[in-house]
Amino acid sequence: MSRILTVDDSKAIRSIVGKQVLELGFEVDEAEDGLLGLAKLEEISYDLVILDVTMPNLDGPGMLAKMREAGNKTPVLMLTSESKKSVMMDVMKAGIEDYILKPFKPEELKAKVLKVLKLTGPVGAAGAVVSAGAASALPGRVDPMGKQFIDILVIDDMENVHKKLKTLVPAHVTVSGAVSAAAALASCRDKVFRVVLIDTDIPDVNSAALMNQLRTLQQHAAFLALPLRTTHDVQKEQQALGFDDVIYKPFDKDSIDDFLVRYFNDQELVVAEENLVRVGAFTGKEDRVEKYFSRVTRLVEESIEQLAAACFDEVIVDLSLALIKPDRTPRLVLDIKREAGKRGVDVRLVAGEDVSALLKKFDETAKMVISPSVQEARALAA
Repeated sequence: MSRILTVDDSKAIRSIVGKQVLELGFEVDEAEDGLLGLAKLEEISYDLVILDVTMPNLDGPGMLAKMREAGNKTPVLMLTSESKKSVMMDVMKAGIEDYILKPFKPEELKAKVLKVLKLTGPVGAAGAVVSAGAASALPGRVDPMGKQFIDILVIDDMENVHKKLKTLVPAHVTVSGAVSAAAALASCRDKVFRVVLIDTDIPDVNSAALMNQLRTLQQHAAFLALPLRTTHDVQKEQQALGFDDVIYKPFDKDSIDDFLVRYFNDQELVVAEENLVRVGAFTGKEDRVEKYFSRVTRLVEESIEQLAAACFDEVIVDLSLALIKPDRTPRLVLDIKREAGKRGVDVRLVAGEDVSALLKKFDETAKMVISPSVQEARALAA
């Protein structure tokens, strides 16, 4: 049985990784940073290390360097929230087998683990990978963990569309194309996708009906409509049909940037660990402020929904690093408060005096509890 070490300073990430590894039938150990990870490697021989990039004391690249200097050749799968091509090339050169961007889907992580361990056989009843010799004992079973993972599937009868998209996204974001409904169905049976784009005008194809068919095969994927750009706003129309969002043709840099941020880079914007939700800083241009607040609102609301499902009755939202705007911050807080109220969850805010002063101006937020630090917020909760 394979034994895997996951090294990450986030308890939540270690828990998620550990759960997926256990479901594959492997043993798993944890370490909170690179120094503790190296100590584990001195005690036990592992088949794979799943290693985070950014950690205190000793980060992922630092631990990897020390491993290789000591002659430890254990395969490494790197977890990273950094999507810049130059950074990823440096990490690959450092001696890892593969990497995975956060946030990741369970199927993606499992597929990468099996790929690195060179195990792609059927999955047994307990989730363990069955050897090729035992596969005949499980006739007709499909192994979803052994499927190839691809970031984006573009379904359009014009082949040039997916080729064009490939030129606009970073090299590490994988893109596949299908020019017919039949080809799309075949791809979704054989592979795992993070995002599926569907042209709204494919001859003899009902795009919404196709989307619903594909959802049964790709339950964790986001589905976006791909209409021709027009003066008519079709976003609400397509969302009413069941699409998660819309991206217009012909592609332009701003819309592709927004698409990449939403589906491949939001992991840095809002991070949830246990009942704490931290909002990241704004790093874009002034014309992206509204989109920043829209994404933050959506991601915090999604985090609250997940925490409520995990039976947390209180959530701490840390706005210490968040962009503060007099016309936008109170609305963000009010949206968070309303979402928490719908879920039966209490909210405590961590923010500076400027936010406290802003919120006191509005009846709906004037009495909200605001703490200057996470520690003080936790103390109040206790």
